[in-house]
Amino acid sequence: MYDVKPNLVIGFHGCERAIRDQLLNKPNDIIYSRQPYDWLGHGMYFWENNYTRAFQWAEDKMRRGAIQNPAVIGGVLYLGYCCDFLDTKYIQMLKENYKVMADYYKAGGKEMPQNKDLPQDKYKDKILRELDCAVIEHLHKENSVQVQKGIKEKGYSESKVFDSTRAVFTEGGPVFEGAGLFEKSHIQICIRNPNCILGFFLPRKEIDFMPGWEKDRPAA
Repeated sequence: MYDVKPNLVIGFHGCERAIRDQLLNKPNDIIYSRQPYDWLGHGMYFWENNYTRAFQWAEDKMRRGAIQNPAVIGGVLYLGYCCDFLDTKYIQMLKENYKVMADYYKAGGKEMPQNKDLPQDKYKDKILRELDCAVIEHLHKENSVQVQKGIKEKGYSESKVFDSTRAVFTEGGPVFEGAGLFEKSHIQICIRNPNCILGFFLPRKEIDFMPGWEKDRPAA
């Protein structure tokens, strides 16, 4: 009943400037990430209402030589049926899917993927999250199977395919010594259903909105 997010969300996507311009001019050419280490599985990623973190991420990619011109594009998002890991129900669902997947790997004599650190990451934040990605993708796959099974057997399904995935992450080390807040903490959104991206926009800088006559008006 409360699984569909009713509100629109502003998200920011860090990328190469050419990709930003391409999305502005051809908004249907959505570029999904399908890396094995994606933190929330496969889809298009946005930092929820966090322009600064999106630009930092793009700058980090530039320093690693992955892009040349860091940029940010904004997106107006409708999360729809959201696999929201800020909701205890979906955390439990993920936990159960991990158990199923672990049994499957064990039965096949295969090693489970692992989350790994990047050598240059002094905070050891497990940036390469191959295990998390695999378990989340397994969750989506199993959920899709249940949807198709229900439609085939009953003509309808009580389950639904997820439109998006969302989670909060603590990252980057404490803000100050002994702090419980971390420098790169953020909420991340992964859009799986492209129809949930209602449009892209070029972020603008805030300007002084006070008209000149109000600033010049003498105090009462």
